[in-house]
Amino acid sequence: MFSNLSDLTVVEAASFVAGPSCGLHLVQMGARVIRVDPLRGGPDFHRWPLAAGGQSLFWEGLNRGKLSICLDLSRPEGRELAQALIAAPGPGRGLFITNQPESGYLSHAGLSVLRADLISLRIQGWPDGRNAVDYTINAALGVPFLNGPEDLDPGVPVNSVIPVWDLQAGALAAFQLLAAERQRRLTGTGAELEMALSDVASTTLANLGMLAEVQEGGDRSRSGNALFGAFGRDFICADGRRVMIVAITPRQWMGLLAALDVTAQVATLEAELGISFATDEGNRFQHRHRLFDLIEAAVSLWDFPTLAAQLDRQKVCWEPYQTIAQALGPESSFRRNNPVFAETRQASGMTYAAPGPAIRMTDAPRGTPAPAPVLGQDAEQVLGEVLGLTTSEIADLHDRGIVG
Repeated sequence: MFSNLSDLTVVEAASFVAGPSCGLHLVQMGARVIRVDPLRGGPDFHRWPLAAGGQSLFWEGLNRGKLSICLDLSRPEGRELAQALIAAPGPGRGLFITNQPESGYLSHAGLSVLRADLISLRIQGWPDGRNAVDYTINAALGVPFLNGPEDLDPGVPVNSVIPVWDLQAGALAAFQLLAAERQRRLTGTGAELEMALSDVASTTLANLGMLAEVQEGGDRSRSGNALFGAFGRDFICADGRRVMIVAITPRQWMGLLAALDVTAQVATLEAELGISFATDEGNRFQHRHRLFDLIEAAVSLWDFPTLAAQLDRQKVCWEPYQTIAQALGPESSFRRNNPVFAETRQASGMTYAAPGPAIRMTDAPRGTPAPAPVLGQDAEQVLGEVLGLTTSEIADLHDRGIVG
């Protein structure tokens, strides 16, 4: 972990992916992030996948390096402590991330009474406050009708596996929070920030040209495993290994033809169609089925090791298909000699490769990724350092069940 944001303290009261991933990004860049949870954990505390002992590896992964305090938020004293932590005085404090509703004790209006320059960032499903998750946003946007085989019934949706809007919202939220904190340093004013998953998703599709696309020509049809707008698809070697091959640039395209020794065959097809595949990637997609037949036949003549050597020699963009277990094994290209990962013993009792930030800074040392906390383990530290409570005051809160 880096130390760029070591002067910032952020309070997080959020569950699931977007809010916790925002806090994780900030932790990895050095901020102190205090996670406030109810006594037995939030609604994501037992979310799958689980360790053998029942602990959530999901929760553990998104909360590495954070401080944890548990409060009885059903009681006024617990809610008041949460508010005091969020609005604690001092430079670099007064930063709050949540995905809880606007109304109630965590409202920006109520919290800003305690600290006028508070910056709160609230992640929502829809701008009007309705609930949503990636799956429902994707359904509303039509994304599942782009997934799946070309010959699938157009009315049958295929859901996506990775919660991409949640993850993008988390990264964007971290950026927006830091932008507001920078503005506060210049002007002394706080900010109430709101971000809806629906807006993250719809604006992303629009940024990719898909809003203009449907206005111009209607919905895009499925293209299966083919790369939309260029050349790319999965192919099977003579020994049954499956590889993904992509050729976007002219150099990649010419290298692929040379590697498979099909330059002459493709030139014949170009002459027949009166087009150039080398200069226009759109032509490769428009006539992909003719090209797929040629490339498929050529790939099927080579076993995997020979094909791999040929593709690498010509600097083709390609990778073999593999499972997640294969991809993240200790000898994989993702893990081998990669300083992003470090073996870390976690709160679940497991020791495994935990990632730090994906970015590399050539002039800054990369610290070891910290484990996730045991739920509530940092209550004394947080209450003492942030609120200045004494040991006896903290003990009294424990005795009365307000602090877990």
